[in-house]
Amino acid sequence: MNVPFNTTNAPAAIGPYSQAVMTTGNMLFVSGQIPLVPETMDIVEGGIDAQTKQSLTNLINIVEDAGYTKQNIAKVTIYIKNMDDFARINEIYASFMGDHRPARAVVEVSRLPKDVLVEADCICSK
Repeated sequence: MNVPFNTTNAPAAIGPYSQAVMTTGNMLFVSGQIPLVPETMDIVEGGIDAQTKQSLTNLINIVEDAGYTKQNIAKVTIYIKNMDDFARINEIYASFMGDHRPARAVVEVSRLPKDVLVEADCICSK
């Protein structure tokens, strides 16, 4: 059974989806998080660094509010508008994850929702 999960500590969904879905098999699938500030639903100001930090903050807030931890993250996918930003994003991502090293993919895409520069999703398992 799949159970939708939503929290006020991350931006509300901007479409017909849930922030995350929990399964009875102790898995959590977190929808793509863009750099929206939850309180205002505005895109954070400040370019790729600020957008990466906000997207990952939103992602981690959902993970933790759903009762999981960073160490439960098994897979992360990061979508970026410009592969030239990869090194910066990688640096910020490493600071968020610490010593935890989940599987990961980084994909350059032509366009993201609201024309943001970065989006991240993840799968967690307990």
